[in-house]
Amino acid sequence: MKNTQWDSYQLFLQVARLGGLTGASAACGLSPATIGRRMLDLEQEIGRSLFTRSQTGYRLTPDGQALLDHVKEMEATARKVDAWRRAGSTAATVRIAAGTWGAWLMAENFGALRMPGDNFAISLTVGEARANLNYREIDIGIRAFEPEETNLAARLLGEVAYAVYVRRNADEQEERWIAISEADAISSYLRWPHLNAPGAIVVTVNRPRSLPDLVRAGAGKAVLPCFVGDLDPDLQRLGAEVPELRHRQWIVMNNEDRHRTEIRTVADRMTRLLKSYGDLFAGKRPSRS
Repeated sequence: MKNTQWDSYQLFLQVARLGGLTGASAACGLSPATIGRRMLDLEQEIGRSLFTRSQTGYRLTPDGQALLDHVKEMEATARKVDAWRRAGSTAATVRIAAGTWGAWLMAENFGALRMPGDNFAISLTVGEARANLNYREIDIGIRAFEPEETNLAARLLGEVAYAVYVRRNADEQEERWIAISEADAISSYLRWPHLNAPGAIVVTVNRPRSLPDLVRAGAGKAVLPCFVGDLDPDLQRLGAEVPELRHRQWIVMNNEDRHRTEIRTVADRMTRLLKSYGDLFAGKRPSRS
């Protein structure tokens, strides 16, 4: 049997812990089909059946439970090695994972996160997939829901609202839509145009950061977080908030790491920064002078 890569075992942990492909897909950003294929490959490599598959999810077989116990030990050892490595490092790095717009807001206010004299660096990973903290590849994440994982701690930041935006003073009857390509539309608000106006999409891009640029250029309308669209003087809401897209927002950290000085410091600063925009996140329009 060839040596199985650690990332295959990590993926197995996600499926086992979350009970199937859908939860694992949301956790790691891979498609359910890809994860299903990887689990079949893992079973073939090991030579044992790991799951009983059904429409309700994936249940571990006795061999699957035995592997889960072994892989948990591997995970614990990997965490100890990582902690040892960090303890010997001359300078710590706090690794943050955030979606496009949370990362944009933090970048715009970076001085509130890292200040002169801080003895740590910050690494910011930007992406729409759910921040995965199970394997300590990330120290702090921002999620759209409270974590189910028992090893994670969470802080509620508030709610996030969404609306449709057009270029200011544009024709309000404009029916052209701008959207993220379906393959890249991971978040609910990115999928919304595909579900509600598939025949009217005239432009697709592969990153959300381009949506307001295209709206500003008059290419059409797009769904955006209210704190993004309302802060742009060249954009205006088209109609009311899209209520089904509203969700809560959380800061999440690994329970064992959240008390480390540099992680606690950055998490506290992130909390203050993001809560200071709480009204805008929740869809309350800013006052215009």
